[in-house]
Amino acid sequence: MVGAGRLQGLAAEGYELIINLLPDSSEYAVPDEATIVTGQGVGDYYVPVDFQAPAVADYAAFCEAMDAAVEDKVHTHCAANYRVSAFYSLYAQNRGLWGEDKAQAFIEDLWAPAEYPVWQNFIRTIRG
Repeated sequence: MVGAGRLQGLAAEGYELIINLLPDSSEYAVPDEATIVTGQGVGDYYVPVDFQAPAVADYAAFCEAMDAAVEDKVHTHCAANYRVSAFYSLYAQNRGLWGEDKAQAFIEDLWAPAEYPVWQNFIRTIRG
């Protein structure tokens, strides 16, 4: 989980874009995150992914941001990085950067989507 202090140091680390997948309504959300990020001259892209109902449109918005920032140093975060691991691994797989085994291992190193049927179904849907 990223706190305000971590966000304040991202520009100094060379990040050019922050993609936040955590809804502002979450208890783990950083108040005024967009202000903290953009105040450093870092791009801020907000895709609030409901953990109970990840949507194909959310993934498409994530891919759009990643594709637009392909030359940039990007930091993506949420609460426990479950959303991040799923979205990034699917992105890497769909862009031909990783095979399905590597993409799945990336997710499962952090969590088990099989314990969250909505996520297991979402991953299957995106993989086609």
